[in-house]
Amino acid sequence: MDVTLQFLGAAHCVTGSKYLVTLDDRATRPHQLMVDCGLFQGLKELRLRNREPLPLTPADVELVILTHAHIDHSGYLPKLVRDGFRGRILCTEATADLLSIMLLDSAKLQEEEAAYANKKGYSKHHPAEPLYTQTDVEHMLPLVETVAYDAPVALLGGLLTLTFRDAGHILGSAIVELEVQGAQQRKKLVFSGDLGRYDNPVLFDPTSIASADVLLVESTYGDRDARIEDPEAELVQVVTEALARGGVLLIAAFAVGRTQTLLYYLKKLIAEGRLPQVPVYVDSPMGIRVSDLYPRHPAAHRLGHGNVFDFPGVRFVTEARESKGLNAKTGPAIIVSSSGMLTGGRIIHHLFNRLPRPQDTLLLVGYQAEGTRGRRLQNGETEIKMFGEMVPVRCQVKQLQGFSAHADRSELLRWLGQFQAPPKRTFIVHGEPVPAEALAQTLREAHGWPNVEVPDYLDRKVLFEGI
Repeated sequence: MDVTLQFLGAAHCVTGSKYLVTLDDRATRPHQLMVDCGLFQGLKELRLRNREPLPLTPADVELVILTHAHIDHSGYLPKLVRDGFRGRILCTEATADLLSIMLLDSAKLQEEEAAYANKKGYSKHHPAEPLYTQTDVEHMLPLVETVAYDAPVALLGGLLTLTFRDAGHILGSAIVELEVQGAQQRKKLVFSGDLGRYDNPVLFDPTSIASADVLLVESTYGDRDARIEDPEAELVQVVTEALARGGVLLIAAFAVGRTQTLLYYLKKLIAEGRLPQVPVYVDSPMGIRVSDLYPRHPAAHRLGHGNVFDFPGVRFVTEARESKGLNAKTGPAIIVSSSGMLTGGRIIHHLFNRLPRPQDTLLLVGYQAEGTRGRRLQNGETEIKMFGEMVPVRCQVKQLQGFSAHADRSELLRWLGQFQAPPKRTFIVHGEPVPAEALAQTLREAHGWPNVEVPDYLDRKVLFEGI
């Protein structure tokens, strides 16, 4: 059997994760499967790839295996189904619950953005159309099947065995182990997905993996450490300074993962008296729905059962009218909203109104991809174009990198260091060029790993021949 791998995304960038694996026994029709099926985000040149046809026939793909539910790993699924895919979509139970929330939200936002572009006439496409609709998502969801952590599943008539391991990145996130059974040999492929932090108070540490013939590992922070020694003290300092200005602290938090981690810390710090009890508004419908999932999956996190994110002063904002009313809110108060990279969602109207206010503070708590509003504000731009207007940036802009859900350089090396022997081939993915190349060089030179590569977009690699 021959095994090939093609990089359809997350190569020299941190979004669009899609990997096509082909198993060809030279006797029957080759088996095709995908690991992840995500959308490109950030730079326009990357987002345009979402509109380009894939170098495959969707109807020929038999399986899609998801590492987790983030849109850059799952967001292309409705388009794949609309284009003809009718196979099985395999993921953990918590990921399946998240998909129904996140993909419907993604489709709704696309529909709303297309409608607004048509109304205002600023799209180059006439008419502007979403990549997919909520109806497309409804057609996709019945294809989803769940697999428990640490429970091997035989696929493709025994040619393939899938095992999910906890990746500690977000609720339900997984490292994917694929064992391929050839006529003569058995080979193991490992896809790290997005690896989480060690000692996260909400999620478990990423599972150590002992061996792999081929490894794909993420490199979001492959060139730097982004760990805060005392995250509670850092958060207390930022919140205290923001509230002392008499303004509103607007926290840009990803609806899945970051919002829940922040609520954990705010609840703890207010209860301990280290932060004052001020109104905390969670203005993210998706973030609220995701928070409600935690009691349904108590074994997938450290917080156990019950309403783990409720505390005095917190208000979960569900109605659009109340969300818009927060624009007139003066401090002291905290608003937690999404998206975390400021690319869409309710935070956009908060941003439009808060950026010009010197007394307010914007806090970024996660990775900001190249080309996003979050990256531009992180880089110190003094005005940002929004809704066709140039909005001056007069508010304070702060960042706490240590709250990222991605393992940093030291944590990536800690996870990689648990392999009993280096994989025969290692591909560095899900990183911009500098961090990806930095991690590859470290593995080659400092750790002596052989055959470490940083693939390009659409590269096709022969992994095994005649196994």
